[in-house]
Amino acid sequence: MKQTTLESLEKRVEALELSLAQALQSQPKPGKFKDWRLAVGKYKRTELSEAVDAAGRKIREADRRKAGS
Repeated sequence: MKQTTLESLEKRVEALELSLAQALQSQPKPGKFKDWRLAVGKYKRTELSEAVDAAGRKIREADRRKAGS
């Protein structure tokens, strides 16, 4: 079995730091609509949007009841 040395640990940590830095740089920047409050009032209410909202409320209420039990 290969013995771990301080030098090999340094190289591994350096490689990990470089990999992490590259991953963080390549992440896409969040769009301006990541904050839901920016979209409030942007769309007209329709019969379909009302139905979708009602279905969402029903699902959330069921989830709350389930979590409370």
